[in-house]
Amino acid sequence: MKKTFQTLICAAFTLASTVGCGHAQSSENKAAESNENLPKVYFYKEINSENLVKIYEALGREAKGKVAVKLSTGEPGGHNFLQPALIKDLVQKVNGTIVECNTAYGGKRGDTQSHLQAAKDHGFTAIAPVDIMDAEGETELPVTGGKHLKSDIVGKNYLNYDFTVVLSHFKGHAMGGFGGAIKNISIGIASSNGKRNIHSAGASTTSWGNPEQDDFLESMAEAAKAVIDHCGENILYISVANNLSVDCDCDSSPADPQMGDIGILASLDPVALDKACTDLVRSSKDHGKIHLIERIDSRHGMHTLDYAEQLGIGSQKYELVELD
Repeated sequence: MKKTFQTLICAAFTLASTVGCGHAQSSENKAAESNENLPKVYFYKEINSENLVKIYEALGREAKGKVAVKLSTGEPGGHNFLQPALIKDLVQKVNGTIVECNTAYGGKRGDTQSHLQAAKDHGFTAIAPVDIMDAEGETELPVTGGKHLKSDIVGKNYLNYDFTVVLSHFKGHAMGGFGGAIKNISIGIASSNGKRNIHSAGASTTSWGNPEQDDFLESMAEAAKAVIDHCGENILYISVANNLSVDCDCDSSPADPQMGDIGILASLDPVALDKACTDLVRSSKDHGKIHLIERIDSRHGMHTLDYAEQLGIGSQKYELVELD
């Protein structure tokens, strides 16, 4: 009888252990499944042309058809923009055309002739064709679910492209706090009138207006949504976090970077990508990060991502996949 009792106790203990392990395994499986559903952000610490091509390939989405590579050609006088030598291999791999629109603040990229000269002077025309998309007019992409913009006014030539590679220089920005993927496809693809429309939170195409800061940030997200809805799956996002000035490449006299470079990041989710860039700035051990963080937070920059997530164009939760 004693032996039988001990046997029952052992069996019960074994069953309990098995059930316990089953619960643990179930939790682990759920966590793994949850992680699989998160957008992936790929990351190379070393910034070079080879890794730029590799990170594009890691995304697993081939740029097909007539490919637009959206980047900033950089305002003359500035020097932090992505250098042609760095991006040449990627741009040529996708047989891309570098696309831009004229600025809304004058400067030396405010008209097509001057803008093309700047692109030539900065070395971009030597590596690929350059298309100033609003040179021959503009068109409108509808904004659904927004509260500021009814449409995003973009360069007319944007409709000529089948696929968009969003190649952004991540850095600070005097008005938005930071510039990354969302800024690049919102203000960057907008025509001069479209840029004013975004800056004024939908109030004007002739004036920047004086909107509430959050309204401007939300308008950027709404314009980005219009582009994303237009593209569907024919778009991907790569950001290079180097030359981390608090100022944008649209500044002709940007402040010098006060922290070191971070790396190359890429995702199929622009919100996750921008969030990962800001997270890596904040987690950096480089004391110089305080200047960029102050620029981001003083402009309430993270609200852009909060609202973009609310609009459904991406997630601030992501899985960082280090490739180095």
